[in-house]
Amino acid sequence: EVQLVESGGGLVQPGGSLRLSCAATGFTFSAYAMSWVRQAPGKGLEWVSGMDSGGSRARYADSVKGRFTISRDDTKNTLYLQMNSLKPEDTAVYTCAKYKSAWLASVQDIQFYDYWGQGTQVTVSS
Repeated sequence: EVQLVESGGGLVQPGGSLRLSCAATGFTFSAYAMSWVRQAPGKGLEWVSGMDSGGSRARYADSVKGRFTISRDDTKNTLYLQMNSLKPEDTAVYTCAKYKSAWLASVQDIQFYDYWGQGTQVTVSS
């Protein structure tokens, strides 16, 4: 059974940092691309960042470029999202998702993802 379990969310002040983790089980983690997506209150799903299998390429939404860093540790079957210089508009539920292939293509098309975690809440507020 495939499981994706996020952790690391919380309340942080503007300008602060958080590191999210996504622990994966039930599939060959190293063989698949992975992404982080988020959903803010009252808004739709927004793709945030993704990484190809093996960590060969990382991609970011313009809204987080330069502030967020995605990484993966295939020995631990874990995906990470380091979030720096957080802004109130980053407040959302952050979810990791398994891509259906090794290489990211249509990152914003949800039909290319087959498993999702339950999400972790990130709140940026003073």
